[in-house]
Amino acid sequence: MVEAQQSMKDPILKVEHLSMKFGGLIAIGDLSFEAKRGDITALIGPNGAGKTTVFNCITGFYKPSEGMITLTRQNGEQLLLERMPDFRITAKAKVARTFQNIRLFSGMTLLENLLVAQHNKLMLASGFTVLGLLGLGTYRQASDESVELAKFWLEKANLIDRADDPAGDLPYGAQRRLEIARAMCTGPELLCLDEPAAGLNPRESAALNELLIDIKEHSGTSILLIEHDMSVVMQISDHVVVLEYGRKISDGDPTSVKNDPRVIAAYLGVDDEEVEEVLVEVGDEQVIEQLDAEPDRAHGPGDSSSMMAGSVSDTIAHSDDYGERVTVSRSASKADQVDRRAARASEAASQAAAKTAPTAKKASAKASPAYGLTGTAKSDRPAGMAKPAARPVAKSAPAKSAVAKPAAPAKSKAEAKPVAAKKAPALSNTLAAPRGGKADRLILIKGIGPVNEKKLNEHGIFHFDQIAAWKKADIAAAEAYLAFDGRIEREDWMGQAKVLAKQGATKPAAKRGGSK
Repeated sequence: MVEAQQSMKDPILKVEHLSMKFGGLIAIGDLSFEAKRGDITALIGPNGAGKTTVFNCITGFYKPSEGMITLTRQNGEQLLLERMPDFRITAKAKVARTFQNIRLFSGMTLLENLLVAQHNKLMLASGFTVLGLLGLGTYRQASDESVELAKFWLEKANLIDRADDPAGDLPYGAQRRLEIARAMCTGPELLCLDEPAAGLNPRESAALNELLIDIKEHSGTSILLIEHDMSVVMQISDHVVVLEYGRKISDGDPTSVKNDPRVIAAYLGVDDEEVEEVLVEVGDEQVIEQLDAEPDRAHGPGDSSSMMAGSVSDTIAHSDDYGERVTVSRSASKADQVDRRAARASEAASQAAAKTAPTAKKASAKASPAYGLTGTAKSDRPAGMAKPAARPVAKSAPAKSAVAKPAAPAKSKAEAKPVAAKKAPALSNTLAAPRGGKADRLILIKGIGPVNEKKLNEHGIFHFDQIAAWKKADIAAAEAYLAFDGRIEREDWMGQAKVLAKQGATKPAAKRGGSK
């Protein structure tokens, strides 16, 4: 009994580092989660988060670009679903699924729809011969068992009274329950439901909840469902996984997930950051450079791997005229915005703590005449009035760096601007301003778009000959600042810059906006 209870707590499904790429588009990025045996696990997230793509990878419709999907059956057998064809996942791994759109045989009766789901068993009983037509031998017994199983699930779905009616005559909510009953006739250990409550009214949703809870408690089947109806998710789910832009942002019980600020931000949105930040940021900083880069054909699937009619790469955004790909809207990841705001709040708190010096240090600062070079207000005023004077000096410090150099002993200023110190990469050939007041058009280098050009200009890189003269240390510093990984050498920015420097190309201010 203890072993049985322990086995129910073990994961039936384990997804590890799952990634799915369509050309240069990353639909799922490094996703990992577990579904416990006997639990209802909900996979939720905004539209376009990649939920159905995860289902398609689990059930074999897509072959993942990376990662492992391990299913453990009740007998202890472990199967790697990413290595199995889709029909074997249903037959051997005992995984059944429904789809967002109802896919019943509308001209057949309810009973016949459930018998179709058992055709493998019936064909095996017939010996793949005419025994089924004659109704001889083991086929008759198998047929009777199939009819009894179909009636059992029609009763569970509260549809037994309409067993002989065409499936197309049922109301929408009843068709949803019939689809789940048909899937259960295959005897699955894992039932995958793709938005089963979509389009249902409250009464139909309540009936669906009763059916799913009954399946969980009496059949031993584990359920993995995608759902947008939060009333259904919160009432019946044991475990919730939240996706945003193909990445997991929350994982836990329904109560903790419901109160997670990152989940609230992903669903309801948050206010945009300051205009200057929005113009620079492009979506989720962890994946944008991967989306920005050219498709990696060596590691991604072929164009036909998605089972679509044409090339997937024909349907996604490509590089603009300046070589920069933008496939995610600015500040797209709302959960990431919450994380950045929390980091800034923590940083502000640490800066405030650094400004609050001990009284002993304040007294010594008053007595020392050397500190009057950078802040005379501190040496002459009481401690209570020294704080207001410190803020304008800290803000003006970048503009008056030459004056601030002699004030090496004033540690409070260095501590007040830790962010500025982090942002300064160790480039060897930066300029304070473009030569002649006119910068080169860095966007002519393939791989540099308007956003990256602005970042380079902000850090003192204005001309092609500056990039052409970069050494390994400069490349490492630039890649760290731009959050690139080997892209500068791969796209040969230095070689391109040398050619453009010889041509003497310059950047007219009128075309900064990237007009075509």
